[in-house]
Amino acid sequence: MKKGADRGASSRTTLVGVALLVVGVSLATGWWQRQRQATLGEAVAALARPGDIRMISSDTCGYCMLARQWFQRHGVAFSECSIERDPACRQAFDALGAPGTPVIVVRGRPTLGFDAERLRRRLEAAPAG
Repeated sequence: MKKGADRGASSRTTLVGVALLVVGVSLATGWWQRQRQATLGEAVAALARPGDIRMISSDTCGYCMLARQWFQRHGVAFSECSIERDPACRQAFDALGAPGTPVIVVRGRPTLGFDAERLRRRLEAAPAG
């Protein structure tokens, strides 16, 4: 009888250890991702000058909202226009033939969607004008 009880306690100890390991890895991964985003945000903010980044957005676009929040949180200079509220913005969007929003225009070069790392690379590659 004691042998079975010892096995049960050992199994519980193993499960608790695995659970703690999963929680620890999850916390460490979240911390690392926040640190990476902060570093990336600082780099983009340092590279971007007013007028370098323009976001063509839609009022109902969740990805646009996330991009806007990222720009604001990291102090990145950007401008934005809405295809629903601004006819000139809608014309620019239509001229690009983009299938959706956001369209991030970096120093005149449009990119569909928001990716902070790609944005940093674009800013580094495109000469400031």
